[in-house]
Amino acid sequence: METPTQLSRILIVDESRIARAMLVKHLRDRFECREEADGEAAWQVLVLDHSIQLVICSLSLPVLDGNDFLIRVRASRLPRLYQMPMLMIAGDDDEALERAKTHGASDFISRSTGAAELLGRIDSLLKLAHAQNLLKDNLEQNVQNAETGLFTRKYIEAQADQAVSHALRHESEISVIVMGFDNISVLREEHGVDVVKQLQQRFTAMLASKIRKEDSLGHFAGSQLIVVSPGTPYPACESFGNRLREAIHVANIIVHGQRLNLSVSVGVSNIPIDTVASGGALIELAGARLKAAQQSGGNRVISCRVQPSRATVVPRIDHAIALIQSGHENEVVPHLAKLGKQILPLLKLLERRLKLGLHMADIEQCLLDLTQDEEDDGQG
Repeated sequence: METPTQLSRILIVDESRIARAMLVKHLRDRFECREEADGEAAWQVLVLDHSIQLVICSLSLPVLDGNDFLIRVRASRLPRLYQMPMLMIAGDDDEALERAKTHGASDFISRSTGAAELLGRIDSLLKLAHAQNLLKDNLEQNVQNAETGLFTRKYIEAQADQAVSHALRHESEISVIVMGFDNISVLREEHGVDVVKQLQQRFTAMLASKIRKEDSLGHFAGSQLIVVSPGTPYPACESFGNRLREAIHVANIIVHGQRLNLSVSVGVSNIPIDTVASGGALIELAGARLKAAQQSGGNRVISCRVQPSRATVVPRIDHAIALIQSGHENEVVPHLAKLGKQILPLLKLLERRLKLGLHMADIEQCLLDLTQDEEDDGQG
């Protein structure tokens, strides 16, 4: 990795040719400088030229002004860009200066800043960027598997702990899925390590393409994988596991003229359904369910189930729909009256807009009768 004093290029962005020339004069003994006169051109250069490691930019620019250019840089998904040191040239517009601070400017200079101070500011920013890159590299060694690029078990547990803490504070949900091929040792013996490795790579790529951005995919143990999914009801994860299981079971994968007999098993855990208080415990519970699924013959999903003490808790609408879709409508039936009342305004709007022929008075009366029946059952 280059040291800060070996920086290859600085991008100078200013509408004034004279101002750019003055900056180049201050810097040319130590840095190679690239000049642009407007924000849009500067953005194109920054995207294409990977040797640029710091930008000096005026807040007042044509085409794309300095603040909008700064916003675009900080919004980039590329670490090279969103972590770029941005040294902004402040003018007399205090409002623009405050916006630049908000949008992530690294530091500020004025047009009258002398060479010594300018070089000092640049050195400080480059040393900071260098230290941050070293920290990032060290962190990635601990959080990412060097071979697969997936999160390590240690890091995924830390992610789960944070998600569990948030779920408990905000009375929301978090689900964990642990999955793996059944009879993995037999596959290795019959077809070799390389074949199994390719299968795992394809399986991992498929998973990565299916999960949400807010989900975390990583290693559980050996070839087994884990997904931490904040805000997701367990029935949705169970359905996902079954779709995954069915897709693998019917996959027509041929090795040396022979179709592989593949299957996967899945374990699912969830807060608040499972009464655990840490991400590690939630992960271990999903792992135990995966093990139970494999010991029961494999090619199956074992998920959590609502405990009797929780049966009186009315599920959220999205949770109720997920329960129905995953074949657990019996867990929704006791709450039909209350859920029906929640969606009644939606039904009325649908009737007004789409003229579906719904008899709203009859529906409301049925819900009243159902509510009374449930109250009578409870008193009985």
